[in-house]
Amino acid sequence: MSSTLHTTVRRIAAPLTALVLAAALSSCGGDSGSSSTETKSVTLWMYPVIGDQAASDAYWQKVEKDFEAANSGIDLKLEMQPWANREEKVAAAFSGKKGPDVLLMIPDQIPQYVTNGSLEPVDDVVTPDKDKFLPAAIPGLTVEGKVYGAPIYHTVTSTMYNKTILTKAGITKPPETWDEIKAAAPKIKAAGFSTLDYSASPEASLNLNFYPLLWQAGGKVFADDGKSVAFNQAPGLAALTFLKSLWDEGGIPKSALSNGNTVADSPLGKGQVAMAFTSTPADAGTVAKTWGAANIEIGTPLTGQKQVGFGLPGGLVLNAASENKDAAKKFMSFMIQPPQLEALSKASGFYTPRTDVKAPAADATAAKFADALQYAFPGEPNPAARQVNSLLGVEIQAVLTGKKQPQQALDDAAKQANDLLSRQR
Repeated sequence: MSSTLHTTVRRIAAPLTALVLAAALSSCGGDSGSSSTETKSVTLWMYPVIGDQAASDAYWQKVEKDFEAANSGIDLKLEMQPWANREEKVAAAFSGKKGPDVLLMIPDQIPQYVTNGSLEPVDDVVTPDKDKFLPAAIPGLTVEGKVYGAPIYHTVTSTMYNKTILTKAGITKPPETWDEIKAAAPKIKAAGFSTLDYSASPEASLNLNFYPLLWQAGGKVFADDGKSVAFNQAPGLAALTFLKSLWDEGGIPKSALSNGNTVADSPLGKGQVAMAFTSTPADAGTVAKTWGAANIEIGTPLTGQKQVGFGLPGGLVLNAASENKDAAKKFMSFMIQPPQLEALSKASGFYTPRTDVKAPAADATAAKFADALQYAFPGEPNPAARQVNSLLGVEIQAVLTGKKQPQQALDDAAKQANDLLSRQR
């Protein structure tokens, strides 16, 4: 599974002007003047979730053929889009009430477009099969009690160990809890290695570093009503104190301060760190080239007060400006059925979001990651989530560099975040 979707969308850029993109943006499928007897069109903006171009072409051509064969009055128009400049193009399309009928989004993108009225709820699409999805799939695409995305794949992260380092440190059982990590850290340091991989760059996604620790401590980023933050409460302090103690003891490499959510050129990738707690199958493939596949061990997510990892669904969303909503929903319903999801999982390497679809794992490592899906948590969608990520990331780095104590840093970030949230009400 590629880690692209975990790291691709980082910021929401200001929309480009309508004059720049007007020629490039197609209007929503359908013609307001067409009669009910004419063929309706549904336009899909899809992104390269299938890395192999030939496999992608084959999959989507079959989707188009099979859907149109089952829905003779609907013309499915597939428009493959690049990841580059994705946010600008989507924002510009929605601001002009244009764009596709259906497109792909992940949880942290959805709330902003719900807030500005660009997305249509699709509860009626997913309700018939709602009990057949993974625990995080539907909640991850839900905003204020309404479902806005139909899940078509699921990502997962879990714990990955370098067995060579653990052996050199005399550790026979890989540490699975916070307490076990703290106990193992001095032995790993004595063997000449760091214990835990961490990405402390303020630009890194907290979904792949601090937030899983926060959730494992029993905490939350936002209060239940979404109008304030909760990360500066006791669980947040426990998570940041755990992180700081490892840092002070040399359990986290100092290069973490500039390390984003990448692997290849990091100390982890170079075989200098014993373990990582938010690894993806693609990360395992990357380190296999330096560690050797036999030295990789995949575990389940870490346990603090709770056992939880990060993993999110990718879902198809419905443009509120679509003139053919019923036809678009038929396509979305078609896409979340087992044949389409099983084939997509095989072609893409992503996991299926349905519990009744068991696409065979590519290898033993992929199967181990699949075991972690039951613990996957999709994050906490909020229109201000990305801004809060930036505010808190800076404060966490201040703690690691010794400029602030954990509680002060959390409180400072919370004050800024709550000011931001109050302005957005």
